Amino acid sequence: MGEYSGGQLILLALLATLGTWFVTALGAGLVLFTKRLSQKYLDASLGMAAGVMIAASFWSLLSPAIEMSERLGPWRWLPALVGFLLGAGALLGIDRILPHIHPGLAVAEGPKTSWQRSTLLVLAITLHNIPEGLAVGVAFGAVLQAGSGLAGPQEIAAAQAKQMGAAVALAVGIGLQNFPEGTAVSLPLRREGMSRRRAFWYGQLSAVVEPVGGVAGAAAVLLMKPILPYALAFAAGAMIFVVAEELIPEAQRKGNVDLATISVILGFAVMMTLDVALG
Repeated sequence: MGEYSGGQLILLALLATLGTWFVTALGAGLVLFTKRLSQKYLDASLGMAAGVMIAASFWSLLSPAIEMSERLGPWRWLPALVGFLLGAGALLGIDRILPHIHPGLAVAEGPKTSWQRSTLLVLAITLHNIPEGLAVGVAFGAVLQAGSGLAGPQEIAAAQAKQMGAAVALAVGIGLQNFPEGTAVSLPLRREGMSRRRAFWYGQLSAVVEPVGGVAGAAAVLLMKPILPYALAFAAGAMIFVVAEELIPEAQRKGNVDLATISVILGFAVMMTLDVALG
């Protein structure tokens, strides 16, 4: 059914998440040219990233999850709700058990450890890149099942094209918001005395988990088709946790509250436009 095979979709998920990793590396690469950037730029970038992730969570993940659950009738909301809560809960659990420190903070979270501050900072960003890669992979894996309840080949092809557009839009949106994330890792490391090359290395390293998550997400939904609506919503819940727990608080921490808020709105608008236009 459809023009895509499972292997092709996994490959597309890998290529898309390699692209999001590359954009992270570009953001981290700013450390090769400067030690500091305007705080307003950083706060606006984080706000924009938050808006992109909020919009992507609904348009590219939750909405398709609800559409795929139509056969459940009045209970069609259940997979989205369960998956969403599980995704947020999973990130909360990892956040509690993995030592890490957020950019701009002095106190580490999670269990006490003797690990260096630089390691804890990279772990924080790496932790929050996992759901992004997973989301892109799940969105591409969902293409094969899109339109599975439809009868005509043209309707199925149209449904798959719509889901492919949503997956591409999600990858583009995640890539856009990964640029400031790479910068948010590399610049603090540089200010703490790390060499430019090492700061860049750790900055791009934080997104290496995205291709892994992308392939794992696509493979999981292709192998276990019944979990697809739950998987889409799981990725959405994990991303919203990142937005609420890190991106928005960090964007407003230095006092640029209005700038950060406007940037959230703009990021949401950009991602919504991408998803509607491509999906």
